[in-house]
Amino acid sequence: MRIDTLLAERTEPLFSFEFFPPKTEEGEKNLLEAVAALRELDPAFVSVTYGAGGSTRDKTLEVVDTIKKEYGLEAMAHFTCVAATVDELRATLDKLSDIGVENVLALRGDMPDGGDWTATEGGLSYSSELVELINREYPQFAIGAACFPETHVAATSPEDDLAHLAEKVTAGTDLLVTQLFFDNAVYFDFVDRARAAGITVPIVPGVLPITNIAQLTRITSLCGAALSHDLMAELNARADDPEAVHQFGVAYATLQCAELLAGGAPGIHFYTLNRSPATRAILSALRLHRPWENSKS
Repeated sequence: MRIDTLLAERTEPLFSFEFFPPKTEEGEKNLLEAVAALRELDPAFVSVTYGAGGSTRDKTLEVVDTIKKEYGLEAMAHFTCVAATVDELRATLDKLSDIGVENVLALRGDMPDGGDWTATEGGLSYSSELVELINREYPQFAIGAACFPETHVAATSPEDDLAHLAEKVTAGTDLLVTQLFFDNAVYFDFVDRARAAGITVPIVPGVLPITNIAQLTRITSLCGAALSHDLMAELNARADDPEAVHQFGVAYATLQCAELLAGGAPGIHFYTLNRSPATRAILSALRLHRPWENSKS
């Protein structure tokens, strides 16, 4: 089912999980174990990422196909402009349609070497162009797009970033999923600014449960998400005890999600990193406590 339809018809928040295509046999085993474990939580959908430069395109399609057919879960395939002509983009969209995918997350994407963005000759330059292509030629897809509460690292200003986001929505975006963040105030402020700019589509917060300090530092250095002094102090106080870090991270994310849902967020998109224990604990606690019943929306 299309995710925009699920959001429109929801009577409770929607919960979803993000996975990435594995590169090794061990990684594939971990992924399938996580999918199997998290399936028991009945997510509204799962998403599967698309490696830098489109490097995991075929694997992304394979994982999406497996998740849909073998695990019976609704899937959203990430899809980027990188290293592809318009005809090649159409060919991938055709494949997604052929395997029954109804949802795509349209992104500009990153260069495989981490360098400055360069458009492929005969390709597209912006995610808004990709959204427009999908919306015009593949109306069967619900189109998701990314947004950045703390502003995209390449944007010249928050206002410029919001203007580009409005262009993506106008081009045909049906829902937005945020980059990870750790201060809920930035999400609520971002939603207010987006609504003031005329953006009315659902904005789903993306949450990363903290389970490893080194991993957290690496991820936030790439995406620009801020880590407060107090949060880092608590993590560093547990740096010699990985299990304590994990326990604190689960507690922090549970409280973060509860506040988001009580504040009217339409759901939570969990960045699982292909692991299930933290997400299972958090979502189970949320469904037991039901903070959305005290929602301000």
